[in-house]
Amino acid sequence: MGRGRQKAKHTKVARELKYFSPSTDYSALEKELTKAPGSEEPDYEDKWADLYEDEGSEEDQSPKS
Repeated sequence: MGRGRQKAKHTKVARELKYFSPSTDYSALEKELTKAPGSEEPDYEDKWADLYEDEGSEEDQSPKS
């Protein structure tokens, strides 16, 4: 395939992506974004935190010259 045909194909795909607008289910989005009043979830939970030491612990243990 020549460069001209390849460029035309890429242009066609880019144009399709630019003007593509899927239908949005706003009620499902609202349910996902709003919290239930009784549910208490942590804002952020680091599931890998127990595998690594804190960054400050290395500085405290390093010898000073």
